Amino acid sequence: MVSIVFFRCVIALGVVVGLGSGLSSFATPPNVLVFIADDVAWKDFGCYGNDAIRTPHIDALAAGGLKFENAFLTVPQCSPSRISILSGRYPHATGAEDLHMPLLEGDGIIPGYLKEAGYFSGHMRKTHFGKHANAQFDWYDKDLTNFDEFLDTAGEKSFFMWVGFVDAHRPYEAGAVSPPHDPATVKVPPYLVDTPETREDLALYYDEVSRMDGVIGRFVETLENRNLRDNTLIIFLADNGMPFPRAKGTVYDSGVGTPLVMNWPVGIPQARSYSGLTSVIDLAPTILDLADVSTKGRGFQGNSLLQVVIGRTQREREYVFSERNWHDCDDHIRSVRTERYKLIKNAYLDQPHGTPADLAGSPSFKALLAAKGAGTLTPEQAHLFTVPRPEYELYDLKKDPGEYTNIIDMPRVKRIALKLSEVLADWSNDTADFPPVYRRRGDHTDRYTGERTQKKVPPQTHPLP
Repeated sequence: MVSIVFFRCVIALGVVVGLGSGLSSFATPPNVLVFIADDVAWKDFGCYGNDAIRTPHIDALAAGGLKFENAFLTVPQCSPSRISILSGRYPHATGAEDLHMPLLEGDGIIPGYLKEAGYFSGHMRKTHFGKHANAQFDWYDKDLTNFDEFLDTAGEKSFFMWVGFVDAHRPYEAGAVSPPHDPATVKVPPYLVDTPETREDLALYYDEVSRMDGVIGRFVETLENRNLRDNTLIIFLADNGMPFPRAKGTVYDSGVGTPLVMNWPVGIPQARSYSGLTSVIDLAPTILDLADVSTKGRGFQGNSLLQVVIGRTQREREYVFSERNWHDCDDHIRSVRTERYKLIKNAYLDQPHGTPADLAGSPSFKALLAAKGAGTLTPEQAHLFTVPRPEYELYDLKKDPGEYTNIIDMPRVKRIALKLSEVLADWSNDTADFPPVYRRRGDHTDRYTGERTQKKVPPQTHPLP
């Protein structure tokens, strides 16, 4: 890996080097501003091809920066996802793999490591990663309008700011933006039933995404007004897929695919698009590399994307891995994805896929239940209700990007299935994953309807020996 110190030395000497990206001069480590959306699909932005949604500020960041076309999360659940990103470890390795589990005492995350380089860190609005993670930040405010106060407090120090949005988490109410999005123009995915109620539900979701986009625009304006824009690395991503059935809570691309945009005028002076496989497990070591903080001894399970950021490589990863654990219902699902294929391994076969409770009362889910009762579900819509589940699912993403046709039993892909199952097993072993008989937790929602059956989160049983 090329050291960030090398770049500073080259720049200080005024030497021009052929770095592909045309990296400009920067005298100090970048400020880092992370925007993380709550429950937003990876393609629901203008810059990712959805022309029905209004996201001009995020689109502008992509148009002037680095857009990752194939970025994936380690888990399709809020708190495990955020902890995984901040710690640079897979959820099962953090000990906080279930929804609402906090980061363990003594474990480090990005802001704690950045203190070694003199960074001042803050987080805003949604946290959802526990008191031990919160304590590693220097500053917190739940109000998204107080960015100026944070910058005043940081003073001359380099800063790291994590902005945890609650958009577009349910429940929805009209009035998030004006004018609202037109239900007639929304994109209804095949796994939802195209009804007026579903379209209205999607339009309200679009409104929340657009509201978040406006807030991002105001943060960027603040940086510009303070002459901090050029050397601030802005990172935008989501914690999991949109809060609709077969998205949030699943390891299909609709659940673990994420937008990922980096904008840094000094370090990424020209717009680029990166189509290689990318995992958010790599963000923590990347940020530390850019801040010139050692990544050794941190327990990171990903690799720095520095070479991608500076434009020196076209491909980094051959595989990305994701998992699903307890989220209102218990599940033990693991997946491995290449650019062409995805293999999913299900542990609990005699029960349908668990549906997160916040989706249960949504018009979109009600439309699915009504179609199920009428016997009119399409194969794409019926998947979440299927019992028994297959132990393995294999999808050809080139021919079937929606992951609707399981080809695991086709002779032509036998070698591919065997190879990916070996890769998945090796990853589980290398990252000390626990087998599905351990760390179980009872359901507190009905798997078919998503309705709550008890208020309290059931205790975790069968701990590791």
